[in-house]
Amino acid sequence: MKILTSIAAALLLPLAALAQTVKSPDGNVSLSFSLTGNGVPTYEMSYKGKPVVKPSHLGLELAKDRHASKGIHETSLMDGFTETNSKTSTFDETWTPVWGQFGKIRNHYNELAVDLLQPQTKRRMTIRFRVYNIGMGLRYEFPQQDALVYFVIKEEHTQFAMTGDHTAWWLPGDYDTQEQETQESKLSEIRTRFHDAVNWGNSSVAVFSPTGVQTALQMKTQDGLYLNIHEAACINYATMHLNLNDKNMVLESWLTPDATGMKGYMQTPCNTPWRTVAVSDDARDMLSEANSMIYNLNEPCKIKDTSWIHPTKFAGVWWEMIVGRNSWNYTDEYPSVKLGQVDYSKAKPNGRHGANNEEVKKYIDFAAKNGIDEVLVEGWNVGWEDWANHYKDYVFDFTTPYPDFDIKALNDYAHSKGVKLMMHNETSSSTLNYERHLPAALNLMNEYGYDAVKTGYVGDIIPRGDYHFSQSMNNHYLYVVKEAAKHHIMVDSHEATRPTGIGRTWPNWIAGESARGTEYEAFGGSRPDHTVILPFTRLQGGPMDYTPGILETQLKTWSNNPSYVHTTLVGQLALYLVMWGPLQMAADLPENYAKYDDAFQFIKDVAVDWSDSKYLEAEPARYITVARKAKGSDNWFVGGKCNEAGHKSTVKFDFLDKGRKYEATIYADAKNASYDKNPKAYVITKRTIHKGDVLQMTEASGGGFAISLKAL
Repeated sequence: MKILTSIAAALLLPLAALAQTVKSPDGNVSLSFSLTGNGVPTYEMSYKGKPVVKPSHLGLELAKDRHASKGIHETSLMDGFTETNSKTSTFDETWTPVWGQFGKIRNHYNELAVDLLQPQTKRRMTIRFRVYNIGMGLRYEFPQQDALVYFVIKEEHTQFAMTGDHTAWWLPGDYDTQEQETQESKLSEIRTRFHDAVNWGNSSVAVFSPTGVQTALQMKTQDGLYLNIHEAACINYATMHLNLNDKNMVLESWLTPDATGMKGYMQTPCNTPWRTVAVSDDARDMLSEANSMIYNLNEPCKIKDTSWIHPTKFAGVWWEMIVGRNSWNYTDEYPSVKLGQVDYSKAKPNGRHGANNEEVKKYIDFAAKNGIDEVLVEGWNVGWEDWANHYKDYVFDFTTPYPDFDIKALNDYAHSKGVKLMMHNETSSSTLNYERHLPAALNLMNEYGYDAVKTGYVGDIIPRGDYHFSQSMNNHYLYVVKEAAKHHIMVDSHEATRPTGIGRTWPNWIAGESARGTEYEAFGGSRPDHTVILPFTRLQGGPMDYTPGILETQLKTWSNNPSYVHTTLVGQLALYLVMWGPLQMAADLPENYAKYDDAFQFIKDVAVDWSDSKYLEAEPARYITVARKAKGSDNWFVGGKCNEAGHKSTVKFDFLDKGRKYEATIYADAKNASYDKNPKAYVITKRTIHKGDVLQMTEASGGGFAISLKAL
């Protein structure tokens, strides 16, 4: 028997050593797969002949399952595999997104699918690789099989072995939030920088490792390659983090657990999300091609008629509460509560409630006058007095307005002005309560003509206590989107998981927050480089509702808030181009826009959906300059944004149509402008621009520029 075993092992060795290679359509990206050692799935990746990912192991660790097939107790899907089949193929299509950076996206890749068998358990698994010109995606697939029906994931062990101590732009690993400032350091410095980086008071950070980081993780090698690790199509699965072994620079997947510590509950047939690695020697590709790859790895649109989904520019009753001048709650008392019914008949109004009839009408008039589509109103519904503490599981019913918010009259008034109200549903993270009330909430929106809802998930998850990025919560967010689609409602989710390109499949998920947005400028501010990092990281999987457009950057001029916005006024205009997305807010107060009416003109003019985008220059955390062509128009818009060091930009108008003239309105920082000392110094000029013309733009510290190009 020993002799036969040795012969069998010897026969298997050549098979284990053989590597299968698939290259990108342009040949620059090469991916190789093999079974190494004791049948361990292993891959490596190179770009233009340079190693990018050294040999890295793949696999999953399962929890012990008392329901497992008789005689099967092994919990490892990490080794002991043999290859039963492999197949290569190529795919090439061009599809039309409902909204986004581009009017058309090409989905062109070469694929390798490897079928594996674990003889000891008779379990089968396929690892599928798709290799694009910008990088690759891989995922695990589990066909229906007797030996593996239900299983619980204890951990996924997908490795990304880096070739060196790269510069990284990272967020501390956190199961609940991305609302932090990105850190810049060498990979080897993450451990020492980790605890100082945590600035979220109730963070669950450091639960698993002081070297854990979130995706998308942007990196740059010493020889000038840009790398980005993320995930695509995270559906019915937990959000992935990365844990770094800083001794050998190996990053490994680390899934968000549920309240019991388990990472996922699966039933075959099923698959994991795609794990992606983007690579280029040009940083601009990280903002365009890498983003498109995330969308390409998602399924096509599942909504047959998308005509009701429309890019939207909105204003709203929001910033005044964020800054602290007004409140969400109607009274400072806590009214009596009876099984979900809140009695306000004897409550004394606090006089600071923002969502009152008069205030909302002011915003409706402002929107109508300036061509803004919708008005968001936060704090319109009862229950805000103690929503984050007692009674939170039933205090919000999402249908009952406060006494000073006449929902019918205000919607009628808005519609008479050609404007719609945008719904706001703060769930207080009581998902069971929200799902219970969701049908009534959606019916209410249909009754009064709402076509978009901003959802919120502030607080600990009730009732299970799962994390915001867990499998159950990811399922909840998508459930809300699917139910909203049945009612022709667009969704803008806040405090939810980061996007992974699902907007291709469900384009009514029109935006999300899932990062540190403008609201933090009222809480002490964010560094000036913040908005030239986020497009490389948070925006990889989808657009962000960043809420730009704060022109009165010094908040003390109209409130008691001592904070100031860490950009120049013109830098705020640039964000409408740099922080792309089909949902954009004019976030400042109407009276502040009246003070800077000439600069506000750009916010009125700028489009929010694009047929083409050209990144003219980019460097993570330093600067981004982008030109975008408005969908359905010949007009272009250009925006440049930089960090605190300032930037000199050379804008070449090679992207314009030959032989055509454009009227350019140029919004620039004044010579003495800076985000901290002189933020509101700007200059507006006009000139005629042709294809091939060149402009030299000087961006102030924390500043930028914006250009509107009207085709003549």
